[in-house]
Formats: sequence, C-alpha cells, structure tokens
Amino acid sequence: MRYAAGMTVLLVLSLLALGLALWNALAWPRMGRAATSAPAASVSILIPARDEETNIAACLESALAQGPAVAEALVYDDHSTDRTAALVEAAAARDARVRRLAPAPLPDGWFGKPFACARLADAARAPWLLFLDADARLRPGAVDRLLAEAVRREATFLSAWPGLDLVGAAERIFMPLLNFSVFTLCPAALGVRFSFPILGLAHGACILARADTYRAAGGHALVRAELFEDTALARAWRRAGLRGLCLDGQDVVRVRMYDSFLAIWRGFEKVLRPAFRREISFWLFLAFHAAVVLLPFAAAPALALAGRPWTAPASAAAAVLAARAAQAARFRYPAWSVLLHPFAEAGLLALAATSWYKWRTGRGIAWKGRRYARPRA
Repeated sequence: MRYAAGMTVLLVLSLLALGLALWNALAWPRMGRAATSAPAASVSILIPARDEETNIAACLESALAQGPAVAEALVYDDHSTDRTAALVEAAAARDARVRRLAPAPLPDGWFGKPFACARLADAARAPWLLFLDADARLRPGAVDRLLAEAVRREATFLSAWPGLDLVGAAERIFMPLLNFSVFTLCPAALGVRFSFPILGLAHGACILARADTYRAAGGHALVRAELFEDTALARAWRRAGLRGLCLDGQDVVRVRMYDSFLAIWRGFEKVLRPAFRREISFWLFLAFHAAVVLLPFAAAPALALAGRPWTAPASAAAAVLAARAAQAARFRYPAWSVLLHPFAEAGLLALAATSWYKWRTGRGIAWKGRRYARPRA
C-alpha cells in the first residue's frame, strides 16, 4: 500500500512539473519588436568585468552596434589581472562612448558583482541603465526592443532571459538544466501578470532599469551581499511596489556562460546553495530533483527486473523527458541532450551537495580570485 501511494505521489509531482514546463513554454511572453520609431530615450550600457579578456571586446562591439540609443558604454574593470583593461582602453580610443572605470577597494559587506554594478550606476548619465554581463552579446536592435518593451509594459525593471549558445558536449549536456531547474518550479508566465515578490525573476546577463527609479529604490545596495543578485534584485524591486518583469529574450541577447565542464561546475557551485535564502528551501529543491526528476529513471527498470509494478515510475520518467523536450523546443537545445537527462541530473545533485558543503562549513566558494562565504549571524 505504501509503495503504491509513493509511486502515485511521484507520478503526480512529475505531471505537475510537466504541466508547469509546458505552460511556461507556451505562455511565457517573448520580447516584442521595437516600435516603428525608436523610443525617445538613451541608455548607459554598464558592464562589470573581472578578467574578461576573452569576452569584453565582443561584448562592447555588440553594444556599440546598437546605434544612437546607446549614449555610453561603461566598463568597471574589477581588479583584472589579464588584458581586460587594455582592451577596454583600445575600444575607448575608437569610440568616445566607451569609458573604463578604475577599480576601487571592495568594501566590507559587499560582494564583487553588486559593488561593480553599483559603481557603474553611480557613473552613468543616461535615463536608462542596461546592465550586461561581459559574456552577453546583444542582437541587432536589442536596445530599441528592450526600451520599447519597458515602455509598453510600464516596467521600470526589465530582464531579458538570454538564449544560451552551447558549443561543447559538456555545455549541451549540462547547461539546459539551468532553464529546466527554473521553469519546472517557477511560473514565469504568472510572474508577468502578478506582482508578488516571490514571482520576481531576472537573469543578470541583461537587466534594464530606469535610472531614477533604480537610485530611489536603493540599487544594488539592496543586494550587496548576494551571489544570486539578479533575482534577489528583481524581488526587492517588487517588494518596493515597483513593476519589474522578466521575459524570454533569447532573440535579444545571447550568452555562452561557460566553455567547459570545469567552468560549469565552478560557476554554478558559487550560486546553487546561496540561491536559496532558507535551508529548508534548498533541501526541498534537492528532494524534488532527486525523487521526482531522477529516481524514476532508476526505479522503473529496477522494479521491472524484480517483477514489481513499474508503470508509475516509467510514466513519471516519460513526463520528465517530455518537460525536457518542451524546453528543448522553446530554447533551441539539441534534442539528443534530452536523452542524457539522468546523467545531467546526477551531476546537478553532486554539484548541489558540494555547494552546500562549502557554504555550510564556512570554507567558502572561490570565484575569480575571491572567496565568498556565508555571512555570520
């Protein structure tokens, strides 16, 4: 009896995850087209950069190609030890809109990226601020589309969820789990309709904010000690009663976040545990992924070999693969990566355990020469 009840619960949860994934895939709005005439506004493009010599030139090139809507492009050189500063200065020599901001000592109580974004915002002069990660590449007309969408939806905060450029095998296997983890748990389509803070969502690769509202609300000081600062800022924005949205922007901005398995591991290790404010939320996330998203793939064949009923876990596994397939279609992932889902999920659980251990024990998580640890009570 217990076995049957457990299998039923597992199947129901997997079907709910499939339903949410399908709803997001079908109903989550895409970024709209620009108006016939460009909005009468200008943008400061703000790029925090720490050791980004492989990315910064291409990022600036895509930003400056946006046309007259871009009033300036500022790069905060966050104590880089590579050629980042030289490449920014070379770009500044070619285009007067480019400025490099010299690094300042990181204050106590601040993490690196929020401080870099705050410094950039302090120096910006345009009425709109567009925060870009150095690995982001704006598509032609992206700035006009972002401005038009913000005006059309009366939003003072607008994040474009980027498309992922996947090159190597490790990226194609593991990176789709980013969107799978988000869009099987977060009703992004609902977040466009309702302003509850818990529905706040953002991707730090591309965030547009109205400058006066950003400064009045407190800006990145609101999330000064957050490694998951993008969604934390989106939720703080909503808590202040301000309108902030996140839309599918894969046709507006593209990113190649990590270029190897090791880079993927280190990149998500630093944010996976800190993404959850409460310990219980983190463990519920892990339990969902272990029991609902991974276990059916092992349980179905094991039960079949033992001669026990196996249709419920097999159906649950099929629901998970269907959710992955829906997302592969929406976000243009390779179809074959869906079939490697159990392997990718096992890697995610191992990564989560490592992130939790380093965060919980106070060892901290290293990223680009800095070590971030859980703040003391």
